[in-house]
Amino acid sequence: MSFNWRRPFRSRDDNDEPTTQDAPALTRVNSAEVSDGSLKYTLEKGGNDSQPSYQEATGAPVESRSPLGYSVGPITIIFLNVSKMIGTGVYSTPSAILRGTGSVGLSMIYWTLGFFTSISTLSVLLEFASYFPNRSGSEVVYLEQAYPRPRWLFPTAFAFLNVVLSFSSGNSIVCAQYLFRINGHTPSPWELKGVAIAAYTVAFLAVVFHTKASYAFSNGIGIVKTLTLIFIAITGLVVLGGNISSIPDPHSNFRNAFDGLPPTPYGLNNALYRIIFSYTGFDNAFNVVNEVKNPIKTLRRNTFISVFLVAVLYNLANVAYFASVPLPDLRAAKEITASLFFTAVFGSSNAVRGLNFLIALSSFGNLVTVLIGSSRMIRECGRQGVLPFPRFWATTRPFGTPIGPYFVKWFMTVIMILAPPAGDAFNFVVDLQVYPSSLFHILVGIGLFIVRYRRKKLGLGRGEFKAWTVVVVFNILVYAYLLVMPWYPPEGGPYAGNVSFWYATYVVTGTGILLGCGIYYYAWIWLLPKLRGYRIRQEVLTLEDGAQSHKVIKVPVEQLAEWDATHDAVGRPLNRTDSHSGDSERIGVSSTAGEKGHDGNVRDVDPEK
Repeated sequence: MSFNWRRPFRSRDDNDEPTTQDAPALTRVNSAEVSDGSLKYTLEKGGNDSQPSYQEATGAPVESRSPLGYSVGPITIIFLNVSKMIGTGVYSTPSAILRGTGSVGLSMIYWTLGFFTSISTLSVLLEFASYFPNRSGSEVVYLEQAYPRPRWLFPTAFAFLNVVLSFSSGNSIVCAQYLFRINGHTPSPWELKGVAIAAYTVAFLAVVFHTKASYAFSNGIGIVKTLTLIFIAITGLVVLGGNISSIPDPHSNFRNAFDGLPPTPYGLNNALYRIIFSYTGFDNAFNVVNEVKNPIKTLRRNTFISVFLVAVLYNLANVAYFASVPLPDLRAAKEITASLFFTAVFGSSNAVRGLNFLIALSSFGNLVTVLIGSSRMIRECGRQGVLPFPRFWATTRPFGTPIGPYFVKWFMTVIMILAPPAGDAFNFVVDLQVYPSSLFHILVGIGLFIVRYRRKKLGLGRGEFKAWTVVVVFNILVYAYLLVMPWYPPEGGPYAGNVSFWYATYVVTGTGILLGCGIYYYAWIWLLPKLRGYRIRQEVLTLEDGAQSHKVIKVPVEQLAEWDATHDAVGRPLNRTDSHSGDSERIGVSSTAGEKGHDGNVRDVDPEK
């Protein structure tokens, strides 16, 4: 490979930032490492039939054989996304979106706009995946690779937020509410909390014991959720055909579709926010990239299928609602829109109870798919070495599943179900998850341009997929809008939000958490090492199940030169060929370049001897 180059000599200063000496031009060293003078990139190859790819060396080590296996095929990719997208949004938000947009026509345009915003983000993530096809974890990986300096800053902030805000208490409470609605019982606060914990515990048990079985379970629920929306869509078409006697004029809401109440800026903002919420989950499959064989081709086809399928069903479901329910009832609805639809069409409480069961199942399926996807994100955060106890996060023993991240999510969710009282505190905690994620979405979009620039500078070529630049810019603008939008006050003033206190408290708190991460990072990486006479380095841990992780260690200043001389940029000892100097499996060259010891590690063999 003629483009595998690095500069001839590099040293590190006391502040852990690489410096370059006598490096006016790139010179070839070997086929496994390339440098631009400030960053090192190592050639890595996974076991998922992806092409070898370069990644910045401080990133979590690539696992040449995924300890989670390779059980993710086309059907699983589709339903990982579909099952996370189809939660309660399409059943509950259409009325609020109608109120925000003011008319049927603009409401339908917004639902279509959600498809395009999802496709734009999907394109960004797919291009990133084509550069790093052997890493699971989605945004964890892409932020790590786009912003490698200051070293460990973005992994630290993202890991902290992913762990601390990893709870699914909101969805668990929603699932419990609909379970109680099936029999018409009004639960007490503690009854609701108890059923919510039980629901999430069942979801946890469904995924923790077997990876392949968890995917099969998720696929089964995803199929039921899809069939439910298909049933609503077909019923809506039957209504439009004038075949339901209880609905004499199904076309009335479509005449003068853009007539209605004038939309307000806050209403439009709120409507777009709810649309984005309803499509959330289209990126779930990118959390399991290293478990997909031939990942880029498989993801490109099936992720787009999943988003297109959901977009069509969402629009047909809204057509069904507008054809069946009078517009004043839709605008005034405080209950879920789908309940009005079922009552109008079937006119029986049994039908509504059946709908509540399907929505509860849909919400439960969302818990399962979120557990699967976010556990991989948290695991990847742990493998970066910035969280304590890296073995806990990386190991897949004893069941071949990411049991550590699963347990953390279960624990955090139970705490957040039990601790906040219902009402303001609960709504605030749920909203708190939203704002930092919007910021990271923007940074991922901008980071794609940074990665493109660096790869072009190094002559590394393009990946298997490239998003149109206009699509990337559109994606950045959408999330910038969502970042600014929460600051806009509601129509009733600063205390008219969904909490009794100042409407943007969660925004300020989320921003404060991010700043707190920056302060913690400075103290951990720079201040304390300066005061105590050590520097931070990383080393590679290989666990019994084949899992690999970085471990951040403290190296005394007097031992720093020796440590740097005996370890490669990734953190592997230089006397082992799983470093950049010759890992035949990692860089994809013949295994005759080395020989295996009793521990299975390939060791250097001098070709001249």
